[in-house]
Amino acid sequence: MQIGYKLAAEAFGPGDLIRQAELAERAGFDFVEISDHYHPWLDNQGHSPFAWTVLGAIAARTERIGLATGVTCPTVRYHPAIIAQAAATLALISGGRFTLGVGSGERLNEHVVGPGFPESVQGRHELLREALEIIRLLWQGGYRSYEGKHLKLSDARVFDLPDELPVIAVAAGGEQAARLAAELGDGLFATEPRADLVETYQRGGGKGPRYAEVPVAWAPDEHTAARAALETSRWALTGWKVMSELPNPVNFAAASKTVREDDIREQFTCGSDPSAYVEAVRKYTDAGYDHVVLQNAGPDPEGFIEFFRNDLAARLRQ
Repeated sequence: MQIGYKLAAEAFGPGDLIRQAELAERAGFDFVEISDHYHPWLDNQGHSPFAWTVLGAIAARTERIGLATGVTCPTVRYHPAIIAQAAATLALISGGRFTLGVGSGERLNEHVVGPGFPESVQGRHELLREALEIIRLLWQGGYRSYEGKHLKLSDARVFDLPDELPVIAVAAGGEQAARLAAELGDGLFATEPRADLVETYQRGGGKGPRYAEVPVAWAPDEHTAARAALETSRWALTGWKVMSELPNPVNFAAASKTVREDDIREQFTCGSDPSAYVEAVRKYTDAGYDHVVLQNAGPDPEGFIEFFRNDLAARLRQ
């Protein structure tokens, strides 16, 4: 099992995110994963820097820790040719430490470039399939063209390719995406401890890493932790059908206004009891995930990293 730290790009500016990654490396995390958003989920989160610039700076400021997008949408806001180039470059400058996490996206981020984000899940999966085919094609080297139902590529070449290409981990919230991860990805990415997604991925021939995010909120006491998560992360309780559809932070504020602190405690592991964190992670490892990402919504990221180093890391690795 590898243990990752989530860099919440919606909640911190670029300098803070780089600093957190450096601290995470020193504390013994195996990798950091960053969200790739244009908007935050809620206005009071207050940030949304360009993830790829932050990752490049982290690659230059660290030596060992793995890097990953968690996740990027290579279909609307970006053309997959750009992601193929960006991921190859990041793999080179990080010495092969980069994993490309991809997904079908949310309207929150993709609508900003105008009409084009598909209304249906099927349409988004078709786009993601074509994007993955284009990335794979460009990573073969040479000049390449592609004519799909949704996406096109015209005589393009990625000149700087690493000897070892990045792992592509495909986000899945259902069986269709899990099968796509097995077919065109190298790994699986999930946000719930769902064994059925792992089973579908493996039945489809998937043999790579299985990533999953574990929602936690660290503070010395449970109430402080839960209160902080309520203020900045209550959007996470709206469910994926809502999370993928709403266009702006104000819509998420309205959709989550009935969420209460008790609701947060049901979904987030809150406070500073290491055994509670171990049990939360165990749900994911029991479901078959071998790369767990601790997604901290507490008020003190540096305190959480120290908590991991001093009280949690050894217990999780046992």
